[in-house]
Amino acid sequence: MYMVVFVTVPTEEVGLKIAKAVLEEKLAACVNINKGMRSLYWWEDRIQDESEVQLIIKTKFGLYSQLEAKVKELHPYTVPEIIGFPITCGYRPYLDWITRETKFTEDDKNMRLASF
Repeated sequence: MYMVVFVTVPTEEVGLKIAKAVLEEKLAACVNINKGMRSLYWWEDRIQDESEVQLIIKTKFGLYSQLEAKVKELHPYTVPEIIGFPITCGYRPYLDWITRETKFTEDDKNMRLASF
C-alpha cells in the first residue's frame, strides 16, 4: 500500500518546485531533497557526468499514477528517473501518517472496510 519514489532532478530549485506541487496536491506525505549527488549515466551514446539532486518521495501505491504525471509535467528531462519501491514494512504510526496526509484512494476505502 505504501511506497517510496526516487526522482532525480538537475537542481535544487527544480526539486523544490516538484516537491511543493506533489505535497500541495496531497500526492505525497513527505519529500526529502538530497543535494550534492553526482550521477554518471548513458545518454545519447555517451557517458554523462552531472551534478543532480535526488528526491525521495513517500506516498501510497494508489497515488503513483497521479504522482508520476505531476512529476513528468514539471520535470525538464526528456526521460526523467521516476522509480518506485514498495515499503514492505515500517513503523505503523509513520505509515498511518502517510495515509492521513495524502489523498484518499480506493485502497484506503478497502482498508477501512477490511477493518470492520
